[in-house]
Amino acid sequence: MVAPAVPEITEEILHDAIDARTESLSSLRELGPPDLVHLLKQPLRNPGKQLGVYHHVTGVEASSSASLAAYINTLTYKEYGQSAVAKTVEGTYCCYNAFSRVDMRVHAPFPGSVECYCVDERGEKRKANDELWLETYLCSVLRAYSYADDGSGDTIRKIMGVRRFNPVTNTETEHRFLSAAEQLFFRGWQLGSDSVVQVPNIVSNHLTTGLLKYFHTTGRYASGINLFEKLRTQNVEVASLLAKVLFMGNEEVQGARVLYEAIKESPMDYVMLDTQAEFLLKKAETAPTPELKEERLRMALGCADRSTIAAPSEFGTWARLAQVYVAMEDWENALTILNSCPMFTYQDKDAPIMPEPKDVNLPTLPETRLDEIDSEPESRYSEQVDPSLLNLRAAAYRGTFKQAYSILTEMTAKIGWDQLLKIRSNVFVMEDEYRTEKQETVHPAYPANRNASTDALRAVTPEPPTNGEASGGENHDESDDEKDDGEKTLNDADVDSAPQTLAPNGKPEDLERPSSAVDPEEAKKADEDHFSRLNNKRLCERWLDSLFMVLYEDLRVYTIWRTQMAQYRAQSMQYKKSAEEWEILGSLAERLQHIDESVEAYRACLGLRFSPKALAGILKVFEKNKSTRESVAGTIRLVTWQYRWYSEFSPELLHTIRTLIEDEGAVKVRSIIQATNLPQNVLDLTHHYAALCATFRSSGTDG
Repeated sequence: MVAPAVPEITEEILHDAIDARTESLSSLRELGPPDLVHLLKQPLRNPGKQLGVYHHVTGVEASSSASLAAYINTLTYKEYGQSAVAKTVEGTYCCYNAFSRVDMRVHAPFPGSVECYCVDERGEKRKANDELWLETYLCSVLRAYSYADDGSGDTIRKIMGVRRFNPVTNTETEHRFLSAAEQLFFRGWQLGSDSVVQVPNIVSNHLTTGLLKYFHTTGRYASGINLFEKLRTQNVEVASLLAKVLFMGNEEVQGARVLYEAIKESPMDYVMLDTQAEFLLKKAETAPTPELKEERLRMALGCADRSTIAAPSEFGTWARLAQVYVAMEDWENALTILNSCPMFTYQDKDAPIMPEPKDVNLPTLPETRLDEIDSEPESRYSEQVDPSLLNLRAAAYRGTFKQAYSILTEMTAKIGWDQLLKIRSNVFVMEDEYRTEKQETVHPAYPANRNASTDALRAVTPEPPTNGEASGGENHDESDDEKDDGEKTLNDADVDSAPQTLAPNGKPEDLERPSSAVDPEEAKKADEDHFSRLNNKRLCERWLDSLFMVLYEDLRVYTIWRTQMAQYRAQSMQYKKSAEEWEILGSLAERLQHIDESVEAYRACLGLRFSPKALAGILKVFEKNKSTRESVAGTIRLVTWQYRWYSEFSPELLHTIRTLIEDEGAVKVRSIIQATNLPQNVLDLTHHYAALCATFRSSGTDG
C-alpha cells in the first residue's frame, strides 16, 4: 500500500523545532503531542548550506530505537536518482512517554551509528531503558487513536503536516499492543482522562478509552474479553470494562451477569452503576411495549440515581440521570438534574507549539488526486459568510458543555421551545417574579453566603455550582463590556418579525425570547424566609442560564433560515448561500437534532464544493438508513481526502467499512467499490481498509 506523502515544514533557524518541543515538555498534561520528525538536509547544488525541515507523525511503532530509526530511513529513499535536490545529513525522531513524562529521542546521522536517549521536563538527557520503551510504545498507539480524524477533517486541520498511520495492522501487532496494555493497565490513571471525567481512575482514563475505541473500531471483541477477564481477577472494578466489550459484541446476557456479580462485591462503584444505567436506557429505547419501556427506565433511574451518590463530583453520572429523566419525559426533574451537573473547563489535547516556519511544502501524491477534492482548499477561502452564522457559540462547545447542550436540545426537539421555557419558569426562580415578590416585603437583610449561581441570561464566566465543583467552559470569559454588547446585539435583532419554529406536533410556534432568571447577587440581599412562594424553586446555575441564551440564538438563526427557504420555494426562486454557509447551517440543524434539514443543507454544500464535514454528516444518515451504495461512495471520497492530507488511518472510516462488510459481505462491498466510476488508484485506497477487515477476520469477510 502506498504511504501518504511527506509534508515538509522548513525552519527559520536550525533545530528550532526540537528546541521548542523541549521547552514545551514541562507544560504537557496528558498523552503528549504527535511525534516530531526533524531532518537536517543539505542541498546538492550548495553543499555548504543546511536546511532544517520537520513534520509530525502518529502510529509509527515506537517499541525500540531501531523501529524509529527505520522510519527516518524511509524518508531518505526518494532522495536518490535524477530528481533528487537534497540529501539528508541527519534525522531526529522525538516520541513522548506520558507515563514517565520524558521525551524519547533517536538521533540518526547519515552515515553513522544511531544514538538513543530521553529528555526530561527540565531538558536534561537521561539514559533510555526497556521499561521506558514499553511505556513509549503504548503511548504512541494511544496517541494514534486519540489524534486520528473522525472523517470530518476537523482534527486534520488543527495541526499542520501530520502523517497518520494505523498502529495496529495485524494480529501480531495487536498482541504486542494488548500485552503492553496488560502490563501497564493499573498505571493508566497517570495518563489523565477525557475532559468529562473529573478524577481519572483505573477504569476511566486515556488507556481504557483507547482500548475500548480499538475494540469498537476493529470488532476484535474476543481479544478484549480475554484481556479484561484476566485483569478482573486482579481488581473487580475492571468488570465494567468487560461488560462494555460484551455489550459491544452482542453478548448482553453475559454482560449483565458480569455486572450483577461485580455490583454485589462493589455496590457503590459508580462506573459499574453508570454502565448498567446506560445499558438499560438503550434497551428501553428498543422496548416492544410501553409497559416494558417504563419498567426498564425505572431500573435505569435507580442505577443512575445511585451512581450520582457514589460519584457526586463526576459530570457523567449526573448527565446520565438527566438522560433517563428525558427518556421518561419527566421534564422538570430532567432540568433540575441538568442544573446539578458539575461542569469542568475543557482541556484540549496536547498540541505542538512550533515557531513560525520559513516555508511550508504540502505535496500531493498522484494516487490521491481527485478533481472534486483537489479544488476544495482554493474555493474554501474565497467564500462570503454571514456574520450571524460565524457567531453561533454552541458550535465551539466541547466537553461537559457540549454534552449538557445536547441534552437541552433533545428536550427542545421533543417538547418545543415554548414548553421548555414554561418548565424552566416552573423549576427556577425568574427575575420578574423575584422582583414582584421583593416589592411585597420590607425586609432588606439577607445572608451574604451563597450556594447556587445564576445569570440574567448573559454570557458570563460560570460560577462554582452548588456541589462545589469548578465550573467553566469555553466562550464564557467575556468582560462586562462584551456582555453588554452581546445583549444589545440580541435585543436589536429583529426577533418580533422572526419566523416561527415547528413544535413537536408539527404546528408553528412563535420563537419567544427567554426571560431572565433571577440574579443571585441580588437575590442573596433579601431574607429568604419572606419569599414563601419561591421556596420550592431553585436558583439556576449561571452556565445553564447561558446555555438557554445560546440555544435561543441557535433556534433564531435556524427558524429564519427555514422560513426564508419556504418563502423562496413558494415563489419558485433559488435560495442561495455559499458552501461555507450551507456547512454551518447543516451543523446547526444537526446540533438541534433536525436530521432531515441537516442533510438538506449538507447536500447543498456538496453541490457547490467538496466538504469532508458535510459528507461525514450525511454518511451518518446513510449508515443509519442502511444505504449501502451511498455509504460506500461517501466513504471512498472521505478516505481519499484523508490520504490527500497524509492520513492513512481513520478509526471511524475503518468502522464504517467493517460494519458495511458485516451487513452486506466483503464480496459485495468490494464489488460496489470497484463498480464506482472513479480512478483505480483512488479505489485502491478504500480497498486497503477492506483488506484490514480481512486481516482481522471481521464478520462477513469470508464471503
